Amino acid sequence: MSISTISQPVVADRSLKRTIKAYIALTKPRVLELLLVSTVPVMFLAEGGLPNLWLVLATVIGGAMSASSAASFNMYLDRDIDKLMKRTRNRPLVTGEISDRAALIFSWVLAVASTVWLLLTTNVLTAALSAGAIFFYVVIYTMILKRRTEQNIIWGGIAGCFPVLIGWTAVTGSLAWPPFILFIVVFLWTPPHYWPLSMRYKDDYDDVDVPMLGVTRSARQVGLQVILYAWATIVCSLLLIPVAEMGLVYTISALVFGGWFIYESHRLYNHAVKGRDIAPMRVFHASITYLTLLFIAVAIDPLMPF
Repeated sequence: MSISTISQPVVADRSLKRTIKAYIALTKPRVLELLLVSTVPVMFLAEGGLPNLWLVLATVIGGAMSASSAASFNMYLDRDIDKLMKRTRNRPLVTGEISDRAALIFSWVLAVASTVWLLLTTNVLTAALSAGAIFFYVVIYTMILKRRTEQNIIWGGIAGCFPVLIGWTAVTGSLAWPPFILFIVVFLWTPPHYWPLSMRYKDDYDDVDVPMLGVTRSARQVGLQVILYAWATIVCSLLLIPVAEMGLVYTISALVFGGWFIYESHRLYNHAVKGRDIAPMRVFHASITYLTLLFIAVAIDPLMPF
């Protein structure tokens, strides 16, 4: 057997792995993880304990496909500016590992599949909310707001709030005040989460004329906005205590982790005022940790007797 015939399957296998990896990259898996973190805990809260595990799995699968579809559409629509930004120049549509047509088909297939899946495994309201999340992220944020206004992430961030409602309705089939409070928590959390990132990649966004707040305002002004939204986030998170009759686990978590998030926000602002290295990614990563720990507390609290 010749060397060439031996190497062909190896090359094909390597090519398949690269293609799979490229399609996974289209789904923005790190964002996907964060969206699911806000879905499952709310199902525990809605159930008042341990929800049906099959329902959790079905909702996670549907939610993952929905969020992946939105992310893929976003990459397709932003491919022209992605190739100009250092942060995004290695995305699969920029490198050519996936064609534009293939990415668009992939996005539509996931959108339809996620909606049908949730319709069959959960209920009509959950499937409708999932479809609405895709529409909001793709059309309202990516196509309309992102390149036109510095308020883009405030209103566009609503798309990231839908998983809270999806998790609740998957269990109950209806909506109530607790998921709306958590919806607002995620809504208020999104700007202080994303604006530090826009500060870090200010030059990238400026080069492609995307008016992120980190581009249009000074570090001091952005830092002040981060503080205001961080405080609003924590105050809103405390409203869940009386409304959903939360116990000690959630109450302590909301206060302690919220206090830490506020501290990091004030640190960013103080460093900006004093002209020091503001290290915006420190706040970015802190915001992710804060939201993750808060929603873990949402899941644990209903399981506790206090």
